[in-house]
Amino acid sequence: MGKKRVAGQTKEEALKESQVVKDTLSQKKNEGAKKKHDRGKVYVQASYNNTIMTVTDEKGNVVAWISAGSLGFKGPKKATPFAASKVAEALSEKLQKTGPFNVDVYVKGVGSGRDQAVRALAGKGFNIRTLKDVTPVPHNGPKPKKPRRV
Repeated sequence: MGKKRVAGQTKEEALKESQVVKDTLSQKKNEGAKKKHDRGKVYVQASYNNTIMTVTDEKGNVVAWISAGSLGFKGPKKATPFAASKVAEALSEKLQKTGPFNVDVYVKGVGSGRDQAVRALAGKGFNIRTLKDVTPVPHNGPKPKKPRRV
């Protein structure tokens, strides 16, 4: 096994090493900074119970999201058109610095807030490039009931 030797470090080497550590930390902080996005996609999910809006960049990475429940609406008030407009306003405040402002909007669901959410987005300065309804529709529907035996 032998004796263990402790390597001595000069002051210059210690200063260089601390400078390298500081540089790597500052690079990591810059990586965590929010990037500006020019284009993006907005997904509006309007159900009977809630309205959820998600913003992604072109690759599909989530930039921001918000729902009526997270704004403090409770119960059946979450699915109202008023709540949907408030969700769009809060989303625009979140995206004020980073963007995107040129968006493709995908609306999903049958809730009453779907139209109002899109109108509020347009009113808040978003340039809506495309608007698409992606609500799933069954091809054949559920199996019918058996005939009643009397």
